[in-house]
Amino acid sequence: MMTRLPRSFYQRPATEVAPDLLGKLLVHQTELGLRIGRIVEVEAYLGREDLAAHSSKGLTKRTSVMFGEAGHAYVYLIYGMHHCMNVVTGPQGSGSAVLLRALEPMQGLQLNTSGPGRLAKAMGIDKRFYGSDLCCATSALFLADDGHSIDAILRSPRIGVHYAGEWVERPLRYYVADSKWVSRAPAVKAGSSPRK
Repeated sequence: MMTRLPRSFYQRPATEVAPDLLGKLLVHQTELGLRIGRIVEVEAYLGREDLAAHSSKGLTKRTSVMFGEAGHAYVYLIYGMHHCMNVVTGPQGSGSAVLLRALEPMQGLQLNTSGPGRLAKAMGIDKRFYGSDLCCATSALFLADDGHSIDAILRSPRIGVHYAGEWVERPLRYYVADSKWVSRAPAVKAGSSPRK
């Protein structure tokens, strides 16, 4: 049995929410049936001070949901073709979020789910879900806990944030050790302590 994650789960710093998301389920109730994947890789984005975060540019039309209530979806388009899904975290106004990078397919997924763009495509997630309340009982898109536990979590710098100055090497990417669904193994592991 799976239980939808409550708002309180998201109302914590991104560095706490990110590792805790590993092993949880991303669920989309579509007209063709359920699509479910187990989260195996995420990245934390810490708000205004984090030069890799979209919210570092301040409150804009694009980033407004990041400064809103935790537990909502921040979906955006990159390279004009790939959607990416984040979950908003922390206190309102913090601008923090966690990017979902990879899933282990569980049900109804026929496409590759390794990498944030592929994940969104396989799950049928696009900008229609921008701002969706993942905690609302009637939301077709949500995250859930089915009691699954993770043996080991590893950390590394985030991927593709070369422009972020001192933030480039921060170990804010969290992933399930030995998962074949993780999008990319780091050249050098940045440690294996998931919640520090």
